[in-house]
Amino acid sequence: MALDFSSKQTALIRVDYNVPIKNNKILDLTRIEASLPTIKYLLQHKITVILMSHLGRPKNVDMKYSLKILIKPLEKLIGKKVYFSNKIDFKSMPLGSVGLLENLRFYPEEINNDPAFCKKLSKLGDVYINDAFGASHRAHASTYGIHKFFPNKKYKGLLLDLELNQINKLKKTNKSPYTIIVGGAKIGSKIHMLQSFLNTADYILIGGGMAFPFIKYMGGEIGNSIFQEKELKVVESFLTKAKNSNTKILLPKDCVVTRDITIKTDQKIVDIMSIPTQFMGVDIGPQTINIFKEVIMNSKAIMWNGPMGVSEVSDFSHGTQSIANFIKQVTLSGAYSLIGGGDTVSDVSRLGLKQAFSYVSTGGGAMLEFFKNENLPGIENLKSIK
Repeated sequence: MALDFSSKQTALIRVDYNVPIKNNKILDLTRIEASLPTIKYLLQHKITVILMSHLGRPKNVDMKYSLKILIKPLEKLIGKKVYFSNKIDFKSMPLGSVGLLENLRFYPEEINNDPAFCKKLSKLGDVYINDAFGASHRAHASTYGIHKFFPNKKYKGLLLDLELNQINKLKKTNKSPYTIIVGGAKIGSKIHMLQSFLNTADYILIGGGMAFPFIKYMGGEIGNSIFQEKELKVVESFLTKAKNSNTKILLPKDCVVTRDITIKTDQKIVDIMSIPTQFMGVDIGPQTINIFKEVIMNSKAIMWNGPMGVSEVSDFSHGTQSIANFIKQVTLSGAYSLIGGGDTVSDVSRLGLKQAFSYVSTGGGAMLEFFKNENLPGIENLKSIK
């Protein structure tokens, strides 16, 4: 289908440029690169493009999270000047050009889905396009509230369309064994989504910071590993439901621990149920890697979200690297593999493995949420742009 809006119009696009940044340097451009097909497609049709995104979780204006850092890489990737605005307007931008708004989360009205803010944003474009799958599970102003101001002119970008098609492939798969691998630290936001995989997936492998509330609940000593008391009830509820399901939950047996992630001489491998006081778990251990390997290498469908440890530190990236390589091998043998989550994508990019999987999603929480509920706030009633 051809575009049903014309040149000389302006497309307001919600993108997901929540990229990893360290020491004022962008570590991975995957999310920016993924938005290029939509941007270039519109520019080819002589449509002006205005991009809006959030970055990080600033409480108000904090220049550490300014999107100015994206201007140069964007200009290089798009091949033309990018106009930047730290206000909700673009008064002097030529037709057919590209504009970038300052971080949406500099405005509390964004998260609060404030109607006046939605209306103000809507004035920037003739049509609205959501191409930010990674933010589509949030009912924020730029992803949800703005929809009502474009009743007949709201669309899915090419990336969002692709994401939904690929994730639906896995959601509707009848391949078995089907394995879910989760890591990272956001247990509160992930575990309720994991419940939707019970009786659907054959295995759920849990590593990284996700594992410690489970170990604590089971009576283990976790030292200084990341953990919040309120997570115990969430874990109890999940394990109770898992016990009555056909899905097998596998937790780490051992882990790499340290007192301080900066001290190389202070590392050892211990039973994960017996982490010494003042030590913290920072990676899965060799026994766990072998257990997880056996499951992964026999799987026909795999979804992975979240690293197995503090993977940005090379000493603690072995577990994450091992999991990535196992999934690569089984994908080459014909399994379907879906990878998602900002940290996970950064890791596989850094390892040079981004092309090794069936699909690499720009969404983390959104990807998991979609399996639980297809009607994400940000994608309701959107048309395709082609």
